[in-house]
Amino acid sequence: MNKEDLIKKVSGIKLAAFDIDGVMTDGSLTFDENGVEYKTFNAKDGQGIVMITKAGIITAIITARDNGTVKHRFEVLGMTRLFMGQKNKILAMEQLLKDYNLDFSQVAYMGDDLPDLCVLNKVGLACCPNDAVDEVKQVCHFISSKNGGRGAVRELCDLIFKTQNLTV
Repeated sequence: MNKEDLIKKVSGIKLAAFDIDGVMTDGSLTFDENGVEYKTFNAKDGQGIVMITKAGIITAIITARDNGTVKHRFEVLGMTRLFMGQKNKILAMEQLLKDYNLDFSQVAYMGDDLPDLCVLNKVGLACCPNDAVDEVKQVCHFISSKNGGRGAVRELCDLIFKTQNLTV
């Protein structure tokens, strides 16, 4: 996609939604001996989400996993909506559109793997980290130069923030 078309798509974004594993994290799954799951998040990614949320962009997490760490991160960042345990992510996205009276063209979604394709194929700005699977990269308008959990989310947030001349 050329830069002019990308800027046009980014200009209309009202909602930015993110997968967790492989997007807001590097995709590693760490468990202790009791089966408790731990995740590592990137502080710069978090700052990007805080900035666009404070500037008025609706922010959401849509993840198939159900994890207390995700809920904590969502709360710390002050994001708008959280959908956990979502095996069919398009249902959560359709609920967001209904709740905020938006259409798919106004949505940016960042995903990295096959379960994200149902959303990526419909949104106005399909995004992924640099290390997303090939099938995802093929449908994305924006492929970050950074990997998941390593600045990909921040790169997208900065693009939205700067393109729309947002302020906090």
